[in-house]
Amino acid sequence: MEQVYIFMVVVLFALAIVDLVVGVSNDAVNFLNSAIGSKAVSMRTIMIIASLGVVVGAVFSSGMMEVARKGIFNPGQFYFDEIMVIFMAVMITDILLLDLFNSIGLPTSTTVSIVFELLGSAVAVALYKMYHEDAASSLATFINIKQATGIISGIFVSVAIAFTVGAVVQFISRVIFSFQFEKNIKYTGGIFGGIAITSMTYFIFLKGLGGVGFVTKDTITWVNENIWFILAISFVIWTIFSQIAISVLKWNILKIVIVVGTFALAMAFAGNDLVNFIGVPIAAWQSFQLWLASGATPVHEFTMGGLAGAVKTPTYMLLIAGIVMILTLWFSKKARDVVETGINLARQSEGAERFQPNFLSRLVVRGSVNLNEAFTAVLPRVVQQKLNARFAKPIEKKMKSEDKPAFDLVRAAVNLVIASILISLGTSLKLPLSTTYVTFMVAMGSSLADRAWGRESAVYRVAGVFNVVGGWFVTAFVAFISASIFATVISFGGIYAIIGLLIILVLLLVRSFVTYRKAQLQKKAKRTFDRTDLITIGEIVNESTDNISDVIGKINKLYSSVVENLGLQNHGKLKKNKKNIKKLEHEIDELKGDIYYFIKSLDDASVEASKFYILILDYLQDMTQSIGYIVRNSFDHVNNNHKNLKFNQIRDLKGIDTKIQVLFDKIERDFENDSFENIGSVIIEKQALLDHVSMLIQKQIDRIRTTETSPKNTKLYFSLLLETKDLITATINLLTLFEQFHTDYKLLRKK
Repeated sequence: MEQVYIFMVVVLFALAIVDLVVGVSNDAVNFLNSAIGSKAVSMRTIMIIASLGVVVGAVFSSGMMEVARKGIFNPGQFYFDEIMVIFMAVMITDILLLDLFNSIGLPTSTTVSIVFELLGSAVAVALYKMYHEDAASSLATFINIKQATGIISGIFVSVAIAFTVGAVVQFISRVIFSFQFEKNIKYTGGIFGGIAITSMTYFIFLKGLGGVGFVTKDTITWVNENIWFILAISFVIWTIFSQIAISVLKWNILKIVIVVGTFALAMAFAGNDLVNFIGVPIAAWQSFQLWLASGATPVHEFTMGGLAGAVKTPTYMLLIAGIVMILTLWFSKKARDVVETGINLARQSEGAERFQPNFLSRLVVRGSVNLNEAFTAVLPRVVQQKLNARFAKPIEKKMKSEDKPAFDLVRAAVNLVIASILISLGTSLKLPLSTTYVTFMVAMGSSLADRAWGRESAVYRVAGVFNVVGGWFVTAFVAFISASIFATVISFGGIYAIIGLLIILVLLLVRSFVTYRKAQLQKKAKRTFDRTDLITIGEIVNESTDNISDVIGKINKLYSSVVENLGLQNHGKLKKNKKNIKKLEHEIDELKGDIYYFIKSLDDASVEASKFYILILDYLQDMTQSIGYIVRNSFDHVNNNHKNLKFNQIRDLKGIDTKIQVLFDKIERDFENDSFENIGSVIIEKQALLDHVSMLIQKQIDRIRTTETSPKNTKLYFSLLLETKDLITATINLLTLFEQFHTDYKLLRKK
């Protein structure tokens, strides 16, 4: 019997390592967003500072381990074997859930997941216990309802508090500093630095002392009794330091605050969220020790009331967990995908939006616009003018997209200071506030106050916020249900159920890794750089060449596939063709959506080339629309179970497909090799191909007069031929334009 539980403890610690990896991949980026988005310092420096913060925070996290032991349920109401079932179900659920969110690149809350997993598994085991023991006790006997309600409400209230505080502080900071903060930072930066660093010193360092195992109670008592004196001295020291750094050393105090804030938030993250990853395995290990100390007490008779007492977590365990977190921070590729979501929604500039607007986002933005107009009507014009002057943005310098900060140093500093203070305050009160919720909502609040959500982008950004927040509620629901199901399965199946679930877990993780790696390879193969980086004629020509080659290749494959699948009445593959054309249309739409920023970024000598680029995209869109009609009409015909096309019709379509394949293969090959000498001969061949299509149209007219009996077939066949004709025409028009421009470009280079 003892060997079974040794196995379970070992498995739980192994799962803890995996959970650290998947959890940090999602959560750790929360304290990197502001530093990365503002580009205050190099990426290497950011990672080093964050790593140091994680190590220190890990040591400070001992007190938070109580949440896993007694924060959600009453351990004294469960036996040892039941407690181990709860912990096993929680860890399996947590890994699967967090890995899912990492794979789709959305930030979720490890705190919410662990809390609702503990709640779900405890409820399931309690119900199982009540059913088998025929106990008269209620569910409230097993669940620490008061504590659980406080933790859950604290998590969700933190969303509103973080958003509000972030918005208010950012508004005040922007009014003080404006976007031209370099001018008045000399006079106000010292006080700002003093307040910021003092606040972080208090909430991160002083409040964190209570969780450190090697700090004596006398030291903590002295600190608490002299807190105001310490704060006053700290404010004076940091203000003097900040002013010296600005005036004498010529340092940028905002960058210093961002560096300190990154360290502070990383420290707060590790101190508050480490329990989410290793709290459960450590609680299981402590439960096992308590059971061993009891002697030979049967596992189904030994109650776990001992977990309710104060048990310190060994420092070496916390340090090991911190090291795993740091390694994940440095090497996790999924973490980079998650960080893009927060930065994209908070960025100051316009650009391509990841999320599509929805009814709720439109409603909120429309209401906000109306409210703003009403507020503006009663606000004195003088006050409006002064506020607008403080929020006036400087003219952006032309630079590569990878060098552009998503927002300035003022907003980055505010985000870090406010988020670290709120999370550390939660830690000191033993409330596991969600790092994701706090950092994300502070960033969203500061974005709103900073007027980053303009009329051009607000509906998309708000939709993104709703999508992310909606995902958080889904996290809570799925965590509760999944953990309760797993706990029930383990309760009935015992060790065999555990082994089965572990096998499923490994298979799902391997599948997730393979799928993610495949998606990354596809993303890497696709040229997805910012069109605003195109600033010269040569770069425009190269980009146009790649776009033409890519679209021609995809249209060529789609046309052949549709003709083949239409002949076979293959509904499944035609449906896949429909999905592929939707992706292609989205890619072209993204290209056209970047035209404004593309033209703004061009150098003066290349402005005339913008018309060429716009026309190229227009012809590509015409080609995509033609193949789109062909794909959708073919799918609808088969989907509605209409009669198949006649043998002669399919044969004629395959004949056109063969000719188009020859044409498109030649075009794609020439553009891939940057060899455009054959464009003229391709253009000459167009008339023969168009004449062939016209001949087939006439053949169908003759069939209608003699043998054709299906109006649906006739409609489909004519639409395929006419759209094929439009596709060929748009292709030739594109080639004619490119040939003319390329000839002029070669003459220009010779001069």
